[in-house]
Amino acid sequence: MNLQENIQRIRQMMISEEMVQSDAWKSIKQTLDILKEKKKVLILSCSNRYNWDEKNLDIPKSKMIAMYLNDELKDSVLIDVSELNIVPCEGNVSRKDGNSCGLLKAMLKDKKKNPSGDHRCWASFNNPKDELWKISKELFESDAVIFFSSVRWGQTNMFYQNLIERLTWIENRHNTLGESNLVKDIETGFICVGQNWNGENVTEIQKDVHKFYGFKPNDDLYWNWQYTKNVNDETQKSYKDSHNKFIKDTKLPEDK
Repeated sequence: MNLQENIQRIRQMMISEEMVQSDAWKSIKQTLDILKEKKKVLILSCSNRYNWDEKNLDIPKSKMIAMYLNDELKDSVLIDVSELNIVPCEGNVSRKDGNSCGLLKAMLKDKKKNPSGDHRCWASFNNPKDELWKISKELFESDAVIFFSSVRWGQTNMFYQNLIERLTWIENRHNTLGESNLVKDIETGFICVGQNWNGENVTEIQKDVHKFYGFKPNDDLYWNWQYTKNVNDETQKSYKDSHNKFIKDTKLPEDK
């Protein structure tokens, strides 16, 4: 290895080490302290992982945080969004005849699924097997909701994106239809985990999305953990090392 190659290698190592977040446990503690003051917290985990070995489960990093918080809180509900059958948004917000998202006639007519009568989504109305109601039912009974997601190719993963698109009728109800804001008193947070690209931007964008929706974002509940900000570090070693670094930085028990 020549001098220039060695300098470049050292530079990349310094970038990787400098950018790694090492005090995520402080963010977890602060999050827990805030949520302990809430009456009921809804925790929505949106990351998935396939497991080949049931005796050696591989749990997504963001879900590990979600599970830990759920275990520590007295009044919380944890839902794994990736395990629900949530059909894609139908795009009724931008039909050629105007915006028909969240209309009263789109109300899900099922007392068990929609006890409040506030779940108005055409995709739920048109697809009896859709399970978005399992989230909205808990959401309207909570005073805080924390979304968890992984970052994939610089954006939230498909499970979170599908969920937030399917909740458009909540925003549409008060911003377009001029009705009441159902979520104005619900505090929100967004916690995401990524490998090497764009986690901070993803977190800030989702805070803005939640503001548009009418929620009450709490700045201290929006944070991300990212192994490195060296976007060019795609080595196998980096991916293997990230798990142990995550456990070290968060101080989470691995059996959670």
